[in-house]
Amino acid sequence: MRDSLRDALVTRLLSYERVVEVGIGRESAVAAELAERGVEVVAIDVHEFPVPDGVRFVRDDVFAREELSNPGPYEDADAIYALNIPVELHRPTAHVARRVGADFLFTTLGYDEPSIPVSREALPGDTLYVADGNPRSQE
Repeated sequence: MRDSLRDALVTRLLSYERVVEVGIGRESAVAAELAERGVEVVAIDVHEFPVPDGVRFVRDDVFAREELSNPGPYEDADAIYALNIPVELHRPTAHVARRVGADFLFTTLGYDEPSIPVSREALPGDTLYVADGNPRSQE
């Protein structure tokens, strides 16, 4: 990830106290920087991945979580974000975010259009999609 894109994402997410990154994988630069700046970060993935100091990892599946009544690691999140999220995860992640009252912000794989209604924010070399109806963005 380019430094300018990482910096723009971090700047955008700094307004939240507690965030959940869905699908962290091996790219943890944004989560690490947010944690260093005092944001509580929970990293989610279906596979076990090491995360930086200050970031809590939880193995979870957003598809399965969408159907469960227990919000699990998403509870009390101000924002749920995902970087390079596949189109099939847009809807379930947005549903979980709405259920816990969190904003949902994401980037796509680059060639996908969002499968949910969004607004767009230009970032250096990418687009940040913000799910329509984000509860915290409307406060």
